[in-house]
Amino acid sequence: MSLADLLDPLRTTLFTVLDTPVSWTEVLGFGSGALCVWLVARQRMANWPIGIANNLLFILLFTDSGLYADAALQLVFITLAVYGWWTWAHGGGPGPGGLAVSRTRRGEWLWLCAAGVVGTLGLMVLLDRQTDSTVPFWDALTTALSLMATYGQCRKRLESWWLWIAADLVYIPLYAYKELYLTSLLYAGFLALCLLGLRNWRAELETGRPLAAGAAA
Repeated sequence: MSLADLLDPLRTTLFTVLDTPVSWTEVLGFGSGALCVWLVARQRMANWPIGIANNLLFILLFTDSGLYADAALQLVFITLAVYGWWTWAHGGGPGPGGLAVSRTRRGEWLWLCAAGVVGTLGLMVLLDRQTDSTVPFWDALTTALSLMATYGQCRKRLESWWLWIAADLVYIPLYAYKELYLTSLLYAGFLALCLLGLRNWRAELETGRPLAAGAAA
């Protein structure tokens, strides 16, 4: 049995939205993605394995939809998730001695922005010349923004939430354009969860104490 045979059940249509079939892959990606962001906002270690499962589902979904940069991005996300998981596990959780929420330093901003611009332009050219992508610029831009945000998430930089918000504002119409309506809705939910995460992390930064579990709900 080939890998394609094993993956075929995930491509099975579960229901239809606006005359567009929604597969098991998209539904499972929706659920695992929403849970992952909610766990990040509450600084729960479980966000990392849940996020890796979400990345694997999105590799399949985005490849089938011709969003090649977003599909490749999931491989980078998995690598960064392993790094983030290790970082949080070695002093990354809330509480004394944990990795505290902090601001992005000026030097970090300079190289992050430079890498973002170069990455966007390079990916755009690659997608335009080497693939059949119909949205090379937007695919490249969201990829660069997501990588910048993931770096900040691994280091618990407050501004990582602003980068995720910027990426989500592009992702929502992009996925709707590609007829991934459930995924577009998921990213609208991500946007709301990013605002929650920004609030929680900002409160910790201002008070010097992790937000109580009840207050984070």
